[in-house]
Amino acid sequence: MKAIVKATAGPGASLVEVPEPQLTAPNQVKIRVLATSICGTDYHIYSWDAWSAHRVRPPRIMGHEFAGEVIEVGSEVTELKVGDYVSGESHLVCGKCLQCRLNQRHVCTNTRILGVDVDGCFAPYVVVPEGNLWKTDTSVPPHLACVQDPLGNAVHATLVEEVVGRTVAVLGCGPIGIFAVAVARAAGAATIYATDTHDYRLELAKTLGADAVMNVTRTNVEDFINRQTDGQGVDVALEMSGAPSAIQQAFRICRRGGRVSLMGIPTKPVELDLAEEMIFKGLTVYGIVGRRLYETWNTMQSLLASGRLNIEPAITHQLSITEFDKGMALMREGLCGKVVFLME
Repeated sequence: MKAIVKATAGPGASLVEVPEPQLTAPNQVKIRVLATSICGTDYHIYSWDAWSAHRVRPPRIMGHEFAGEVIEVGSEVTELKVGDYVSGESHLVCGKCLQCRLNQRHVCTNTRILGVDVDGCFAPYVVVPEGNLWKTDTSVPPHLACVQDPLGNAVHATLVEEVVGRTVAVLGCGPIGIFAVAVARAAGAATIYATDTHDYRLELAKTLGADAVMNVTRTNVEDFINRQTDGQGVDVALEMSGAPSAIQQAFRICRRGGRVSLMGIPTKPVELDLAEEMIFKGLTVYGIVGRRLYETWNTMQSLLASGRLNIEPAITHQLSITEFDKGMALMREGLCGKVVFLME
């Protein structure tokens, strides 16, 4: 089969012939991939940044967000059968560490990730454990079903506490940021503010439900939020960019007694005034990693099934897998929401 492979330790990737994966354990399931989407992690690997050089060992089939059809099951698979329509959870957890035993599998000590530590889904077929698959209603088309993994990040970050009737600021409108806007709107947030450096992404945020958007290169976000909230600040700040300035800003614009969810990953240590901007303000701060398995998936499925959560506008490009370089260029330039590869 032809797959997108990080073949060597350097920038770029290749569409090359590789062996079709086979079941090697009784709990595994083989999936015919119908759609798969680009994550920021995939772009990091493609561009070969310092994190990728430290973590990834080429050659590696890339990709970890997918939806597809079950075509083969191992002898110990009990809940899935051939023909089932599924989406995939990308975190392969051990089930044995303290965190897994405490039902905190999203922070499993021994987590491995599809497309990073093991071969991924930028390919016609992928093999994963049964426990990493989530049955999906066939009413959800593949180009939406394949983004449930990153959508789950937004659901976890946004709904870790109540947002009904709250004012919410989303800092960073990449794909997960605009998903967070949609989730906050579906969950009944009173007012949603969104910030970014790209007007293209801010327009997407407005389409998905933001009441006001700010380009941080032209607008003083703190002044704007203060005016809008009578100097109180927002109830909830969702930091989705990882930019040090945005992380610092999240604490400054959040009201006393408010909540900050940190989802973006900074590339270096960030200096914070813990006394004035966290402790004395009495903030509740959450570090968000991945999705809670599988509480987040259940919440996400309910939101999608209800019809209240509309993420269709976030899928801005649907490409052939042969156009992966184009997809990565769109990511680099910030001229996309979610980029999906439709498999032939």
